[in-house]
Amino acid sequence: MGCITKHYLNENTVLGVWKIEEDINTLLELSVLDNEDRKRFKGFASNSRRLEFLSVRALLAELLGKDARIVYNKNNKPFLKDGSRFISITHSHKLTAILTSTNEKVGIDLEYMSSNIGAFAFKFLNRKEKVTKNSDTRKYHMYIHWCAKESLYKICDKEGIIFKKNITIEPFEVMESGEIKGYVKTDKINESFDLWYSKYDNYAIVWTKKDYGNK
Repeated sequence: MGCITKHYLNENTVLGVWKIEEDINTLLELSVLDNEDRKRFKGFASNSRRLEFLSVRALLAELLGKDARIVYNKNNKPFLKDGSRFISITHSHKLTAILTSTNEKVGIDLEYMSSNIGAFAFKFLNRKEKVTKNSDTRKYHMYIHWCAKESLYKICDKEGIIFKKNITIEPFEVMESGEIKGYVKTDKINESFDLWYSKYDNYAIVWTKKDYGNK
């Protein structure tokens, strides 16, 4: 299917989502790989990991053109090679998403809602956070919290952050899509963030962006 959405959040920030329905050969034709990409691609043992890797490159080409290249730092955080934009990448099951901006730091996460998240929610939810008791929306509500914390973890560069201890999502009434607020507090960070969430089929998607100006 390829790119199912290309949504401009503002004039500088774009979010794209790719649904993986192609085989590896088709995605190879849609992707432009440099030598480093080819080396990483050949290092993956599973076809599913190769499909994820290629879908990211195909979506990146769709969003920014075929000259765009991704590199990674020591923490495996992605960057654009030319430094022209901030970027965040996520994938789960059959979906890949990229959020990129010229002037805002970004973080995005999506999850296929298949596992029994309630069994391990105690590992990432803290006492300040509230989850609905409504059985129809409870799982989605917990996944929004999880994806929101992943997004904040990414936008803060994964720096010494423990989900349960350092990230709090303000209580909110869960809907199909909406806006929420989260806080990150560590020895080095004390900031609030606006986040947006949405549902696509059986996926939860949450993203955040913040203009730091000259900070």
